[in-house]
Amino acid sequence: MNFEIPPGLTDLLQDFTVAVLKDRPDDLIRFAAEYFNKLNTNRDDIEKSDKHRGVRFSSPANEPMQTEQEDDDDEPMPEPPPRRGERRKSVSAERYDPEADDTSSDEKIVFPKSDDQRQRLSEAVEPILLFRSLEPEQMQDVLDAMFERRVQPGIHVIDQGDDGDNFYVIDSGTYDIHVDNKLVGQYENSGSFGELALMYNMPRAATIVATSDGTLWAMDRSTFRRIVLKNAFNKRKLYEGLLECVPMLKALDPYERMNIADALLTKTYKDNEIIIRQGDGADCMYIVEDGEVRITVKNKNRPDLDEVEVKRCMKGDYFGELALVTHKPRAATAYAVGKTKCAVLDVQAFERLLGPCMDIMKRNIDEYEEQLVTVFGSAANISDLR
Repeated sequence: MNFEIPPGLTDLLQDFTVAVLKDRPDDLIRFAAEYFNKLNTNRDDIEKSDKHRGVRFSSPANEPMQTEQEDDDDEPMPEPPPRRGERRKSVSAERYDPEADDTSSDEKIVFPKSDDQRQRLSEAVEPILLFRSLEPEQMQDVLDAMFERRVQPGIHVIDQGDDGDNFYVIDSGTYDIHVDNKLVGQYENSGSFGELALMYNMPRAATIVATSDGTLWAMDRSTFRRIVLKNAFNKRKLYEGLLECVPMLKALDPYERMNIADALLTKTYKDNEIIIRQGDGADCMYIVEDGEVRITVKNKNRPDLDEVEVKRCMKGDYFGELALVTHKPRAATAYAVGKTKCAVLDVQAFERLLGPCMDIMKRNIDEYEEQLVTVFGSAANISDLR
């Protein structure tokens, strides 16, 4: 499926990103609502007052307005931010379509590294959200494709308004973040930057200046897109197909299922490995992506009895949601049968995205308790089994 970016969306997202970097709001959703409401109000006011003067409206709230006459004047207008240069056209024209990208996965870029370098790089990329959904093999491609760059105090790693060339991960050193020549933040020995320009085909939204000797790991634009963006696209397609097979999620519209697909992460388990353990706290639910899962229960009142298998989960089946609904410990243990992959949805995303399915999941609790009564007798209930 091909998606055409609507005119003005890139500019709008960039201006909002800059506003967030400047103000660093505690409540991002409220800040976004106020920002776009104000932007819309300003536009309406300007269009009403200037509709007879030939003024063209520009989407950024902080961009100077220009008339057609002023475009031809020799007198300079107030200097706009450097990101408003002609380079924007060349960047936004280079739209990346993951579906049309037929780059072979065998065409890998490898920069040799010592064991120490590879270890440092592994530690640096571990907390980066962009890489959380990558398979181990893809993560190795990331490590292979990144190259080392050493910097000294005063070096501009990226400049606001420039085209995006590399994505950077900080190994060591301190770096100031400037937006419109104002200091808005700092990185210290950790972090990453530069992905927005590569993901959204926009000029750099900030200037990053080294304030000490340091080391960065960099990945070029094309490799970043091939590994990170194409993987994210393929992952979404895979998960959307998987979610369509989950009966509970038929209550959701396609957009809601897409949001769930973006929030899922893959975990792989070996044969007989425990996925969840009865009595443990609950922090996520699972959907079987590939393989098989057996669910067992042990009655705490009869410790002499072995665990009893109560269910098998196949591809598209889900488990682990009951403890999230009841806010109680796990009521059963889940084992992988053979090599098994599960799509995992953490508790925060579960509560945010699965509200429309909550009634269905509560009904599942009653069905589950009836199943346990069949296994353990009429006195059994979920609380008895912990």
